[in-house]
Amino acid sequence: MLYTFLLILLVIDCFVLMAAVLLQSGKGTGLAANFGGASSSPDAFIGIRQAGNLLTKASWWSGGVFLFLCFVLQIMSTHTSAPRSVLEKGLATPQQQAPPPTSAPAVPLEPAPSANTPATTPKTNAPATTPTPKR
Repeated sequence: MLYTFLLILLVIDCFVLMAAVLLQSGKGTGLAANFGGASSSPDAFIGIRQAGNLLTKASWWSGGVFLFLCFVLQIMSTHTSAPRSVLEKGLATPQQQAPPPTSAPAVPLEPAPSANTPATTPKTNAPATTPTPKR
């Protein structure tokens, strides 16, 4: 419940941060200005300290809240999915063991006679005796 609430806050803060950054006006100094592209004054190299307007403060605050929420959600997600050993899982649930085998075999040893085949007598291992002819 708390995780879902913080995740919703993170998404809302993400949209506020995007809007605050995109609505700011360009400062006119970038990486090219530091190498003599715009001007070579010390203010261009270090930057001019400006009074923070509402969008600048909103972007700093929402960026800080974004990082804080990401950190808290990351910590919360690692505690819920801690890995467990396979051996611990086997010892923790002795009730879910396989049932003991039954005395009856699962598969019949001989096929059952069908209605179309005649019944045969089982063969024995006794030697076959043939009647001797009388002379």
